Amino acid sequence: MNKLWTPEFLSMGGCNFLVFMSQYIMVAALPIFIMDDLQGGELEAGMAMTFFQIGTVVCRPLAGRLIDSMNKRSLLFVTTLCFGLVMLGFNFFQTLTGIYSLRLLHGVIFALATTAAAAMAAMVLPVARKGEGIGYFALTTNLAMVVGPLLGLVIIGGWGAEAFFLFMVILAVFTFWVANHRRLPDHVILPVKKTRQGISIHDFIERKSVVMSSIGGLVFFAYGGVLTFIPLYAKSLGLQQETSMFFAVFAAVIVLTRPVVGRIFDAKGPDYTIYPGFLCFALGMLLFGQISTMTGLLLSAAVLGCGFGALSPAFQTLAIQSAPLSRSGVATATYFWSLDISVGLAAGLLGLVAAGYGYTFMYSVICTGVIAVAAGCYFAWNKYQQKVGNCPIAGASK
Repeated sequence: MNKLWTPEFLSMGGCNFLVFMSQYIMVAALPIFIMDDLQGGELEAGMAMTFFQIGTVVCRPLAGRLIDSMNKRSLLFVTTLCFGLVMLGFNFFQTLTGIYSLRLLHGVIFALATTAAAAMAAMVLPVARKGEGIGYFALTTNLAMVVGPLLGLVIIGGWGAEAFFLFMVILAVFTFWVANHRRLPDHVILPVKKTRQGISIHDFIERKSVVMSSIGGLVFFAYGGVLTFIPLYAKSLGLQQETSMFFAVFAAVIVLTRPVVGRIFDAKGPDYTIYPGFLCFALGMLLFGQISTMTGLLLSAAVLGCGFGALSPAFQTLAIQSAPLSRSGVATATYFWSLDISVGLAAGLLGLVAAGYGYTFMYSVICTGVIAVAAGCYFAWNKYQQKVGNCPIAGASK
């Protein structure tokens, strides 16, 4: 049976979308609350994101072990319940210390919930359509990235902080229902019996997924330069009002190309989507580094969307399929951990590049160069796999 859009898959995709959306809503709106209501500065506003990232990066490897060793349904139930309690906490603990503490907990819960949802979504997908399915699942993250900031800014700007935090509680309640109203099959939720005792690094990082996760991390390092610095870059060009349009076009292109890219991945194998994806992503980054008009901004968004929309789900699929089914949780955590670290490094390292050499150099030379390195790593790994007699993971027989 090759049915893709099962209630279980929709439930996990919906959970992922809502949890990711909560994060992007917070990213956009929380700095405004900290600066306007708590009289904080830019440093205090930025620290809210720092505490969230600490919680996410520290917890992500642990999330994989928990997911593979526990009843996944119970874990998701507890995690989404705690998510609601944290959102409720924002309505009562409205000091900088309270906000930072809640954001740290939010990061922990975010790591657990998104890793669990992704692992279970991958496990309920039919093998023959796994690339296509994971691509659609990844799309929920891309859509959350567009919808979240717009919602956050509209709510806190139009109705104020009280309505904003109340909305986050309602969102958390809905997330709890979406995540838990379907009963997943036992082979998905029940852990596999461990034959080895004790704790090792193998419990937190899936060795077989490290290469694909690392190459995917390089892709997200380059994308992190866009995600983190586009408001400042657009402002320097006098295009700050068009930033939301950039993300709308970016997401629209990913949505429109997703069905085609997913089917090609499953039918012909990863090379047929990854190499064109690298080409489009590099070309889009070059264009992005040279823009001066709204037309150029939106054109680069479309080309970047074509590339990123092909690469992101492809490496997520390869990272998960590199590992046994019983290790899906750790494999998923390994992949996401690589992305968390890469985006965090991009914010710091690329900020230094932008300050010293400007945005054009950062995008056209550094980010494009990182994409080229990622493509070279993938090519070299492919050659090595062929040399040792391993087939491509997807589409090998087609």
